[in-house]
Amino acid sequence: MSFKRYIATRIVTMFGVLMATLLVTVALVGSNMDTILKQSVAFEIRQQVTENKALVASFKTPEELDSFIATQITQRTKSLGLDLPWYAPQRIGITMYKILILDFGHATFLTSDNGSSNVKDIIMEKLPRTILLFTTSTIIISLLGIFLGALSGAKVNSKLDRLTSTFAIVSSSFPVWWIGMLMIFAFAFTYQIFPARATPTIPASDPGYFGALLYHMTLPLITLVLIGFGSWAYLVRNFLIGILQEDFVMAKKAIGIPERKIIFKHALKNAAPPIVTIIALSLSGSLGGAVITEAVFDWPGMGRLYFEAIGVLDLPVIIGATYVLTAFFLGSVFISDILYGYFDPRVRTG
Repeated sequence: MSFKRYIATRIVTMFGVLMATLLVTVALVGSNMDTILKQSVAFEIRQQVTENKALVASFKTPEELDSFIATQITQRTKSLGLDLPWYAPQRIGITMYKILILDFGHATFLTSDNGSSNVKDIIMEKLPRTILLFTTSTIIISLLGIFLGALSGAKVNSKLDRLTSTFAIVSSSFPVWWIGMLMIFAFAFTYQIFPARATPTIPASDPGYFGALLYHMTLPLITLVLIGFGSWAYLVRNFLIGILQEDFVMAKKAIGIPERKIIFKHALKNAAPPIVTIIALSLSGSLGGAVITEAVFDWPGMGRLYFEAIGVLDLPVIIGATYVLTAFFLGSVFISDILYGYFDPRVRTG
């Protein structure tokens, strides 16, 4: 199977999984999503009418205005097929399409920084910040872990190897919220190097907002790296120990190729398929675990949004955030499959 055909096959498969996920989502939240869509229609109609000052002035009494709005809502509801039960095939198709394009209606309680109650606007505002934090931390964790893991795997039972293994066990034993609280206490209150809250105090429209966001991101970023890179180094170490015992490695050592070149050019290349798979899955896993991390550091991303939405039971936001995180997980699985197929041709031919 060619690599292009392999990619096409994976795209079709992942799209099918996404559609199945949407169908399950609709089945689970069908009646609630039905209410959300109808409320969204009512909100949009009422907003359009009230913004038209000339139209509002043409009605003699508030009752006439309310009657007109109710008629418009009924007509729009029928034109969209929302008068049918949520489990009707047409309605299921409409709901799946709405979710697919991130049309989740309007939030009940929460708003974006700009004051919008549209769930899509809220998610699109929070999502880049979560991606920024967790993608950056995953990249740093991966680079540190691969480098230290490669050195540890090449010198088993050395001081570096024992130190790396011990740190991996210790760091992975503590929950992120506990380490986060210690970091805030030490570097925000005791030494006052970083702010205690990761949310910038200046508005998002300020030109210096991005710089302030990066500064406020430093403490949660350091915490995530400290917790994650030890386990990464231990995994890479274990991968390399087996590969360094292979015959091709022994042959390269016998002909005088430097050990560092063998480790970083040849051994790591053979360990690449499982490593890139773990990187992709780690990224999606970290996004899924963003709720606790962002709640502890008050980072203005998807995790904190999810936490706040659950706290006030804002169902449209909960459904939207759940779908987006699910889509990201499927996307990361797709990327890992593609990278695995690129590094290991046996996967494409299997």
